[in-house]
Amino acid sequence: QNLITTTMADAMPKHSVEVLTFRSVKRARDIFLTPAGPLANPHQPARATKLACKRRSEYSAVMDLPVHSSSKKESAGSSSAAGPPLAITGGILAPRSKLVSSEASSSTALALVKQAAADRALAVKAPVMPKPKWHPQWKLMRVISGHLGWVRCVTVDPSNQWFVTGSADRTIKIWDLASGTLKLTLTGHISTVRGVAVSPRHPYLFSVGEDKQVKNWDLETNKVIRHYHGHLSAVHTLAIHPTLDVLMTGGRDATIRVWDMRTKSQVHCLTGHTNTVASILTRKTDPQVISGSHDSTIRLWDLAAGRSMCTLTNHKKSVRALVAHPKENTFTSASPDNIKQWYLPEAKFIQNLSGHSAVVNTMACNADGVLVSGADNGSMSFWDHRTGYRFQQQETIVQPGSLDSEAGIFAMTFDKSGSRLITAEADKTIKIWKEDPESTESTHPVDWKPNMIKKSRF
Repeated sequence: QNLITTTMADAMPKHSVEVLTFRSVKRARDIFLTPAGPLANPHQPARATKLACKRRSEYSAVMDLPVHSSSKKESAGSSSAAGPPLAITGGILAPRSKLVSSEASSSTALALVKQAAADRALAVKAPVMPKPKWHPQWKLMRVISGHLGWVRCVTVDPSNQWFVTGSADRTIKIWDLASGTLKLTLTGHISTVRGVAVSPRHPYLFSVGEDKQVKNWDLETNKVIRHYHGHLSAVHTLAIHPTLDVLMTGGRDATIRVWDMRTKSQVHCLTGHTNTVASILTRKTDPQVISGSHDSTIRLWDLAAGRSMCTLTNHKKSVRALVAHPKENTFTSASPDNIKQWYLPEAKFIQNLSGHSAVVNTMACNADGVLVSGADNGSMSFWDHRTGYRFQQQETIVQPGSLDSEAGIFAMTFDKSGSRLITAEADKTIKIWKEDPESTESTHPVDWKPNMIKKSRF
């Protein structure tokens, strides 16, 4: 078998590459130049179907429009002689009367076309920014002196008759709100008093300080009746629950401790922050406790379970102040990078309030939607809470004889009517602000420029 294969291979003629290439080219030329005859006639029904599909896809919205009444009257004389008007249907000229079966169906088609156009217009309509509400300007009404150190905290009595301040001179002073006169001085702390709160259901005043102490004062005897022991370092803030008899305190040990007012026992120790707890907010409904810390996070706490529900990491720097709107289910947080607003209970981001470029120490909000922020450099910004529009910027005035560096604002609060703003400041004074009666919409108009750019969460 191998011998036969070898013999056949030797018998086959051998050609050069040029000969083989020439033969291949010749075959290709013969294939493509051979006359194949005339092309086949096009299939007319298929062509008509193709054209009808194209017309329907491109002009379906306007193919079945009714004839205008004026054109009907103009063509009335000629239509009798020339026959009914023609329309294009399926590639063949046909009378329009076959297209439009009735006036009702035509008007329905026109209505559908108009509705589709309206829907498309609605889809591309630009979002509308709400216009800010006009608020009167605020001006300084009274300056109260009496403390010998920085005034670090302030709160107003639920009856709106007096207010309490705590200072770096280790004293707590109670002042008459109407006249600004001193009513009482309480001593007992051995370091700076950092927070005070008045109970709405008991004749109790609570105070915390850098001496790690949490004190409960009986305002009927003006004496300390309870101490709450547990904090390992300075206590910076406190808050009273609006409906339960529990007290929340937070400080440099990065914990929030929940105390039973009556038994002095610690109900919970809320841990999770990694730096000083600077502010605490309490609410009737979940989340009942919200905290801001120097670790730049905000935590929402489940008070019943004693654990964190949610952590907000949107801020880049220390969160030193939290405030809730008196009527809305929202709260605001302040940091040197931004002031942010949030919906509750899911802590959904609303908007940034940008422009107060300083270390914001404190905020206050009243029922009219006026949000005020106070900073370390003595600057105050007044915002419209709903839109985030800043309608006034104010610089506090230091007490004569003080340094310009003592212009910081450490704490502020509105009274229960929302018509007076009380600020505690670094020049050892307490200042009371009120609305300017001479401020009108014509003298101080709303200079509002809507920002249509998508609001950043960071």
